[in-house]
Amino acid sequence: MKRLFLLLLTTATLFANAQQTQLIQKISIEWQLKQNDYPKSDQFSASFVLKNNAKSPISLQDWDLFFSYPREIVSVTSKNAISKAHGGEFRQISFVDGKATLAAGQTLTINYVAKGKSMNVTDAPSGLYWVAKRNPKINIAVGSFKISFAKKHEEELTKQAAEVAFSKNKNATVLPAKQLVKILPKPVSYQENEGLFSLSATTKLVFDSVFVQEAALFNQELSTLLGKTVIEAATAQTNYIQLKLVQGLPNENYQLSVTKNRVLISASSNSGIFYGLQSLKMLMPPTAWAKKQQQISIQTVEVKDAPRFGYRSFMLDVARNFQNKAQILKLIDLLALYKINTFHFHLNDDEGWRIEIKDLPELTQVGGRRGHTLDDANYLKPAYGSGADTLAAPGSGYYTRKDFVEILKYAKQRHITVIPELETPGHARAAIKAMDNRYRKLMQEGKPEEARQYLLRDTLDQSVYRSVQGYNDNVMNIALPSTYNFISKVVDEMVEMYRLAGATLKTVHLGGDEVPKGVWEKSPAIAKLMQQEQIATYDDLWYHYIGKVNKLLKSKELQMAGWEEIAMRKIYSPEGKVSYIANPDFVNENFQVYVWNNVWGGGNDDLSYRLANAGYNVVLSAVTNYYFDLAYQNDAAEPGLYWGGYVDTDKAFYFSPFDYYKTATEDAKGKPLQLSFFKDKVRLTDKGKQNIVGIQSQLWSEKVNGAKAMEYILLPKLLGYAERAWAQEPNWSLASDSAKSWSQYLVDWSGFANLLGQRELKRLTYYAGGFQFRVPPPGVVLASGKIQANTQFPGITIKYTTDGSEPTLNSKTYIKAFEPIGNVKLKAFIGIVGSRTINIKK
Repeated sequence: MKRLFLLLLTTATLFANAQQTQLIQKISIEWQLKQNDYPKSDQFSASFVLKNNAKSPISLQDWDLFFSYPREIVSVTSKNAISKAHGGEFRQISFVDGKATLAAGQTLTINYVAKGKSMNVTDAPSGLYWVAKRNPKINIAVGSFKISFAKKHEEELTKQAAEVAFSKNKNATVLPAKQLVKILPKPVSYQENEGLFSLSATTKLVFDSVFVQEAALFNQELSTLLGKTVIEAATAQTNYIQLKLVQGLPNENYQLSVTKNRVLISASSNSGIFYGLQSLKMLMPPTAWAKKQQQISIQTVEVKDAPRFGYRSFMLDVARNFQNKAQILKLIDLLALYKINTFHFHLNDDEGWRIEIKDLPELTQVGGRRGHTLDDANYLKPAYGSGADTLAAPGSGYYTRKDFVEILKYAKQRHITVIPELETPGHARAAIKAMDNRYRKLMQEGKPEEARQYLLRDTLDQSVYRSVQGYNDNVMNIALPSTYNFISKVVDEMVEMYRLAGATLKTVHLGGDEVPKGVWEKSPAIAKLMQQEQIATYDDLWYHYIGKVNKLLKSKELQMAGWEEIAMRKIYSPEGKVSYIANPDFVNENFQVYVWNNVWGGGNDDLSYRLANAGYNVVLSAVTNYYFDLAYQNDAAEPGLYWGGYVDTDKAFYFSPFDYYKTATEDAKGKPLQLSFFKDKVRLTDKGKQNIVGIQSQLWSEKVNGAKAMEYILLPKLLGYAERAWAQEPNWSLASDSAKSWSQYLVDWSGFANLLGQRELKRLTYYAGGFQFRVPPPGVVLASGKIQANTQFPGITIKYTTDGSEPTLNSKTYIKAFEPIGNVKLKAFIGIVGSRTINIKK
């Protein structure tokens, strides 16, 4: 009888749970921005509106709502719910008993106030899911979720963005195709001639033996264009492509000569030949990659080319949101096409560890997975909208050793150096939680010494701190020998993977940024270290750490790289005010320092130049121009962050590395900047100029959810960066007269903008399987009773409707200004790829 009772009870419970689960799936949620600067400045009001679409009532107090949210909720102003924060962006809403039962068809509104502002779709909550209070193993993704803004906010931003775009778009004039330099980045010299070279399957490929790898890779690419490889031959008299070794050209330089009968690429290095081949591909019609070709016509030209910077790098963060191996290989193809020679691979952070390390499986089992948890014991809690599913990308995922070796080989074939970044000691939460898991398991097995071997935190530490991202448990303890055991182990495994790939690891980026105040101050291990090493202040602990990890890397014949903090020293004025100088202790240690912080008006506008002048090897990584996760423009519908300003393709293009004040046009809020703003800032000296290693663009992935989102926010910005990293310093950057400089810039920008609109974006529609790049929406103004529209890149087509319907390729083509009739919608197209729609109501 007892067994029967338990069986009946279990069956009833399962039935009730199933019924509740079915009901909760019927709840739709809309998030609404109500008002910015309410109830006071730098706060805003917003709401969740929940609707029961089922035919039965549901008690929401039986469930908790979890989600990711980039804003801190100050208070829930309605009386039906309470909120709770769980570190980082992880949030919870619980419902008040008796005030959250929803009848069929009924809605429930949760009003709240939060810190900051809410400007665009990226500021909204994401990754919403329900968790049953009685059984936390039951979690259900919210099926229907809508984001909406206050109508006035959305319409004002859209109108303003369209008007600003219209004004900026005037900077590019339409050019005939004949006037375009058809290679990007722009070569040192380019002369177009009459006639075409005809490439087909009967074309011969002739090459000196030293270029066998480049020839094989190019022939493999030709097979995708022509359906089969061309014939490799020792000599040829006509219709051939020759890769020729010559003496005297610097590394990466090349010469390209195309006549009606032959293509000749000359270089003194393998990389030079490779880049000559990339330029040859650019001379092919953009649609050549759309389908198999019988024959490809190539413009006859004479080209001589050399890079401005030897270090041209792109950084991708795969820790916050993962990109799979296939997407990384596709990205490497893109970097190679535009002559970017370094891939900075950000492999770990607070929210993810993305590479398999032999003997430390917890790093990927725990640190490589996110899902619903409140203790991070077996995997990490959700972040950036990753939700409850522990198997779902992009929250979960990692590269096996085999994957990583394949990526390294693929990059090496394309003359791209991969620099791994292992974030230490801050931004290390994923690693810390993984090693905690290892520690607990080994302690339970009675192996305390082994358990402590790679432990990353002092178990007795009572320090209180909060990182920029809202964590209080994300910094390695630098007093523990086990921390250095861990770093050494991971680096040794990386060295081994490079060896297996036939590559050599020379530089390791150890992060070093954003260690919060208060960390380590109540750690017994730290207190002991300070006493033993006679370390006077907590600030001095930082220099102790940097010195120690530098020695660790040097013992392995590796160069130390890191963010700007590794080269900075904190100083105090007599009044106690904090400022930073170039740390003299490490100037001669050959650090490679990536300086991102030049937010205009933030106090570090000139930091790059100060560090370079002091003798550090500086990679310019300016947030103002090269943080590609920042939104293209200030529009509610435009995804991306904006704390460092807005970054469109033109900002990446007009960056002036040796005098970036000159091209600083607007502050972080998009307001105009005057050059007088920089009159007291440090300038780059001739000696400092020699210490500028190169420039790097970055894509942090907090809000980049998947391959489509990555390609949208990356392209076409990356093309502006590629131009500035390779092409010679433009005349407009050198001119001292501002009017002359502006005039020269407009000529240069028009050429670049036309090249993108008429050729390059069309190529990227098909190249490497095709990229989902951003087509810039039309610039639009309503003036003198008529709608006027234009495009950022000449060659883009604008389509429009006047009945409120969505424009398609079959809609009317915008040719000249017209009087608005009804609800006008405009949309830009490159081929079949369309922009966001601009809605103009009369």
